[in-house]
Amino acid sequence: MVFHAAGGCIGSVVTILVTGSAGHLGEAILRTLRGRGSPVRGIDLKRSPFTDAVGSIVDSAFVRRQMDGVSAVIHTATLHKPHVATHTKQDFVDTNVTGTLNLLEAALAAGVRRFVFTSTTSAFGSQLRPEAGQAAVWVTEDLAPVPKNIYGTTKLMAEALGELFFRERGLPVIVLRTSRFFPEDDDDPAMRSAYAPENAQANELLYRRLDITDAVSAHLLAVERAPKIGFARYIISATTPFEPRHLAALARDAAGVVRELYPDCAELYAARGWRLFPAIDRVYVNDRARHELGWRPECDFAHVLNSLREGTDFRSMLAREIGSKGYHDTVFDHGPYPVAP
Repeated sequence: MVFHAAGGCIGSVVTILVTGSAGHLGEAILRTLRGRGSPVRGIDLKRSPFTDAVGSIVDSAFVRRQMDGVSAVIHTATLHKPHVATHTKQDFVDTNVTGTLNLLEAALAAGVRRFVFTSTTSAFGSQLRPEAGQAAVWVTEDLAPVPKNIYGTTKLMAEALGELFFRERGLPVIVLRTSRFFPEDDDDPAMRSAYAPENAQANELLYRRLDITDAVSAHLLAVERAPKIGFARYIISATTPFEPRHLAALARDAAGVVRELYPDCAELYAARGWRLFPAIDRVYVNDRARHELGWRPECDFAHVLNSLREGTDFRSMLAREIGSKGYHDTVFDHGPYPVAP
C-alpha cells in the first residue's frame, strides 16, 4: 500500500514506526495513518489502543526488533518539560539522548531512509525572553538555541545526533521543532489563574501554538520529503499574522496590535468573556517549513475567530478525539504539574 502524505505521495510502500504511540502526537499520527489504511506500527512504554509493542527506547535490543520491515521512523517519544521536577537529569539523558541514539543506529542498520525527530521550540530556551522594555523576539531557525533546562538541553543533543548520522552515514533526518499542542492547562500558575484554558490557547495560536492535526501533517510531509532534503530543522507552529514591524508594539500592547489586525476580535472575545494577552514576548515563524516542506497549517488565529463567529470549537476533530492525557499519574497539591524545587 502506498503511503499518502498531505499534498503528495511516496512511490513505494512505506511502513512507519512511530515512537511514543500512547502520547498526544504519537496517537494522532497513528489515528491518521490507520484511518488511511497505511502500514504503521506504534511503540511506547505504556499500553494503549495505538501501541503495538510495549517497551523502552532505552532498550537497544527492543528497538532493533521493532525495525523489521520498517521504511520510516517518526520519533515522538520523550520526557517532556513537565517531567523536569519529577525525573533526574540522567533520566532525561537516557530517554531523550540514548533512546534517540538507539533508534538512529537501528534505523541505519535496517536500511531506513526516512527519520523524523520531534523536537521542541523549548530548545531556544533563554533566547525567548527579551529583557524588560525590549521588543518581542522573532524566532526563526537561524536563532541560536540556548536551552535553559535539561529538557531543552537533551532535545538539542538529540537533534545533533540526527545531524551527525546524516553527515557521517547519509541517513536523512528531519527535525521538527514543534510549539505547544497539548490541551492541558498551562504549567504557569499565573496563566492558569488569569485565563480559561480555551482563552489562553486561542491567544497562543497568534504566536506559539499549533493544532495537533497540523502537527501530524507536518510530520507526514517530513517523512515524504526527507530523502530529498537530507537534513533540516523546521519550526512547526501556527502561521502568525505578525510581521517584524510589530515586534516592538507586541512587547508593549499586544492586544492593540491584534485589534488593529482583526477589528472584530474585541467583540467576538467579549461575547465569550475572553481577553487578549497584554504583551507577547516571542513570535515563532514557520516560513521555512511552509516553503520547503509545502506545509499548510489550517488552524491559526483567523480560524479561531471564524469559529467564534460560527459558534463552533476551534480545535480540530482530532484534537477533541484525543483529549487530555496529562504527563503524570500522580495528582499534585498545587495544580496539574509538580512544583520544581
